[in-house]
Amino acid sequence: MADPATYRPRPGEIPETPGVYRFRDDHGRVVYVGKAKSLRQRLTSYFADPASLHPRTQSMVFTAASVEWTVVATEVEALQLEYAWIKEFDPRFNVKYRDDKSYPYLAVTMGEEFPRVQVMRGAKRKGTRYFGPYAHAWAIRETVDLLLRVFPVRTCSNGVFKRAGQVGRPCLLGYIGKCSAPCVGTIDAQGHRELAEDFCDFMSGQTQRFLRRIEQDMHQAAGSLEFERAARLRDDATALRRALERNAVVLPDGTDADVFALAEDDLEAAVQVFHVRDGRVRGQRGWVVEKVEDVTTAELVEHLLQQVYGDVVSDLEATAGPGNSRSGTGSAVPREVLVPVEPAQLEQLESWLCRVRGARVRIRTPQRGDKRALMDTVARNATAALTLHKTRRAGDLTTRSVALQELQEALQLDQAPLRIECYDVSTIQGSHVVASMVVFEDGLPRTSEYRRFTLREGTDDLTSIHEVITRRFRRHLEDQAYLSGTPDLAVPDPAESGEPPGRRRRFAYPPQLVVVDGGQPQVAAAARALTELGIDDVAFCGLAKRLEEVWLPEQDLPVVLPRSSQGLFLLQRLRDEAHRFAITHHRQRRSRAMTASELDAVPGLGPVRRKALLAAFGSVKRLREADLQQIASVPGIGPSVAASVIEALGAGRAEPASMPAFDAATGEVLE
Repeated sequence: MADPATYRPRPGEIPETPGVYRFRDDHGRVVYVGKAKSLRQRLTSYFADPASLHPRTQSMVFTAASVEWTVVATEVEALQLEYAWIKEFDPRFNVKYRDDKSYPYLAVTMGEEFPRVQVMRGAKRKGTRYFGPYAHAWAIRETVDLLLRVFPVRTCSNGVFKRAGQVGRPCLLGYIGKCSAPCVGTIDAQGHRELAEDFCDFMSGQTQRFLRRIEQDMHQAAGSLEFERAARLRDDATALRRALERNAVVLPDGTDADVFALAEDDLEAAVQVFHVRDGRVRGQRGWVVEKVEDVTTAELVEHLLQQVYGDVVSDLEATAGPGNSRSGTGSAVPREVLVPVEPAQLEQLESWLCRVRGARVRIRTPQRGDKRALMDTVARNATAALTLHKTRRAGDLTTRSVALQELQEALQLDQAPLRIECYDVSTIQGSHVVASMVVFEDGLPRTSEYRRFTLREGTDDLTSIHEVITRRFRRHLEDQAYLSGTPDLAVPDPAESGEPPGRRRRFAYPPQLVVVDGGQPQVAAAARALTELGIDDVAFCGLAKRLEEVWLPEQDLPVVLPRSSQGLFLLQRLRDEAHRFAITHHRQRRSRAMTASELDAVPGLGPVRRKALLAAFGSVKRLREADLQQIASVPGIGPSVAASVIEALGAGRAEPASMPAFDAATGEVLE
């Protein structure tokens, strides 16, 4: 690694104008590309005290060996140049979005002399217009089959097209009117390209224009008594409407918008986008991104819009040619871009998108209404995509093996930690303190081994960690002694303790690694508990959430695993699962405590009678305001129990001038 001081430029050499900068390693490869409103201010921040930098930024500046920059006139130009360089150099420390699966697209090869409509997957090709993505390829084929009646563009392969031209006979689609048969000269290249452009315009959302034109032609044909032509046009309009009905109507007609949503954690983020054209969802797409640099949600949104619409610009520039006069940017970039949070460079991004579209584009965050409801739907899709990505990643045997191997090397263990236990404490201001223990074996959750601990009230986090570790490993020593038949340890006899003789001694087997949620203080508390029990053969560490640092006992500096490390991903899953398990237990205890009331201590008032009283009065407050006769009138509540209730609630109710007397036999109030 290079020392940043060896390649730090002098502050006077760096201009204060907008620009784009590149960090290169000692082999000349670009490792990071960024933009800045003031190059001097931004670049100077990278060469501050390394201890003050975020670990990911620190790793980048130590990996780099040189920095260079390019001055531009405006921030919008900086935005465009940054995107171009990221696409060109693919820097390892920049945010990289990748498709979470291979979506099928409806593609029109506008770069060819005779454009072709087909289904495509994988990397996009230059000179091709794409629509979608779609969830299933069959949905594309059904849509195309309907549209070919109105827009008879060729769908055959180049081999079939060439062979038909050689024999001078079109294929079956040419005979049934679903292809204009350019292979045999039925239509020239310019006419066929206009058909393909109309097809693209319809798929881009300009649907009403074609429907109105067909309906006008139909009425004219009917007025001219050309009933066969009018019937054919009627069927064409029906086919177009059926193609439109295949897309769900979610917003009012005329609404063009792309709706983005994110679901993220400390290491990764999942992104989903719904493409809405003319009020209908035309396509859906998703990405998963690794946070290889320190970015906020607003910065993630900015990078996302750069990639999505930067790809659009690249595709449209590639499809534009001497025979294609329409760029199509207006349909590729919608009038509205709906995002969960405003991007970091809102004004610059809007200016850039307006320039690409050739008309006004708004980037905004919906707060209510139909658009907010649609964004919530997209957000649920993003959450599901992130969960699915994590599940697939965790379920891969090779990935799990790599993760365990990385932990063994990073923590200097004698063997890979096949059994890992993670502990977390949950409390609110020292009340209802609980702890959780989750177990992963061979990198997968072992839910049958999960345990919950109810701890003493009022303890702090360190004391709680010490207590739960002590209780777990004291039980480990007891169970181990029972299985080994050691007579000199104070182990309860199952016959005397009431335990069934066949009970499994789950705590008899120690883990290879113990993880606590926290940093150096929590690790020290766990180490003290193990030392007091005389256990020295269990490795343990702590995972600090803020910077994802791994702390080892008796070490002043943490172990920083790479952000793309499978070992770090496994530790994070452990920590998150322990936190979820502890929070669930804490909420259950808190909920039970909130339902308890002063009625619990009333003699003779069991659960059924308490429920009857609360059902009759609605709350303890209204019960406190009731008199003896009202309480005694509740079914199942007699005068004596009513008197006990009044006595128990007397501290919080207004004392009557005198307690009314009543006949114990009849329950009637005596005058």
